[in-house]
Amino acid sequence: MTNPAPPPGLAVSSPSATPAPKVEIIRHGSIMKFMLNRPTVLNAFDDDMRQALATEIPRIARDPDVYVVVLMSSSPKAFCAGGDVRAVVVEQQRDLVKAKRYFADEYRLDWLLDCFSKPTMSLINGICMGSGAGLSSFNTHRVAGENYKFAMPETAIGLFPDVGMGHIFARMPWPIGLYLGLTGRAFDRRDGHWLRLATHCISGSRFEEILAALADAQPIDTLLDRLHEPHGPGPLQDEKNLIEAFFSAGSLDEIIKRLKTAPSLQKSWADATLVDLQKRSPISLRITDRHIRLCRTLDLRACLTQDYRLACRCLEAADFCEGVRAALIDKDAQPRWQPASLADVTPEMVAKYFAPLDEQELNLPTRQEMQAARV
Repeated sequence: MTNPAPPPGLAVSSPSATPAPKVEIIRHGSIMKFMLNRPTVLNAFDDDMRQALATEIPRIARDPDVYVVVLMSSSPKAFCAGGDVRAVVVEQQRDLVKAKRYFADEYRLDWLLDCFSKPTMSLINGICMGSGAGLSSFNTHRVAGENYKFAMPETAIGLFPDVGMGHIFARMPWPIGLYLGLTGRAFDRRDGHWLRLATHCISGSRFEEILAALADAQPIDTLLDRLHEPHGPGPLQDEKNLIEAFFSAGSLDEIIKRLKTAPSLQKSWADATLVDLQKRSPISLRITDRHIRLCRTLDLRACLTQDYRLACRCLEAADFCEGVRAALIDKDAQPRWQPASLADVTPEMVAKYFAPLDEQELNLPTRQEMQAARV
């Protein structure tokens, strides 16, 4: 039987393949390995890569000889540093409908990963942000190497924590997730494990050992539990009481007020946090605050539907393009936000971001429908 031609970004590893595929899909014993392979751009996740995974994963679900799917990176620096937002901005200026479709298709992939019927493992030993969080956070097993660095810094580019992360942030010990979503703060594997974003902490030097064992279909939990490396508390754990003191407020305005009037013993931390928040898009802070609070009562499917509403409105507004320009294109770090301050963002502006999209709504299959489709 002749194999069908692979979709863009998909290739079974071959020494003669040129150019190198953006995603290498390699079968080894009982595992199917997806190797993200854009190291020069820290695996910035684009539509070719998305299509590669979305096409192959349903096939793997029906393959009885595949025990586990592994997501990893060819880059020593990053698992995935986020979506290819520069490409999205270029597309937005050329074809808004197609740019919106990029987000819809990525959120469909995140839902597919969450509903996937086989064990799925991400091996992360570097930067994991944005789209990388969506690719890894819904895996059954998430292994953090010693260089693990996780963040959702979207408010700095006029976006919001998407790819279902509102659902995850809302379920962290409150209000840690709200703090992380608003500030975009990065953290290492100690806090990643504490927050259950990582299930295990294992040195990157042992990743090949893990792959070899899984290729022989060794029990995944027993293997990872044996290799897990104990560790002490991370900085976020040490600052937990500070975060609770300020970010447990019932609104963003009250959070800001508490930070501005912090007692002397907490003033240094509060002032640094205020400076960080003031660099971020005011409208992004407003919608992120509301989004994560609403996600406390939403399941992942509903969260992704809300993600898509917000993403579409961000594409239609000014701050996303401006944030990407300032951070990644011109790199002047001088975004001109519209509106320029939190005080200028009205409740009516925020409400428009959350309004239903009617016939353009993102309609995801139910979990039962996904299971019936054998994915």
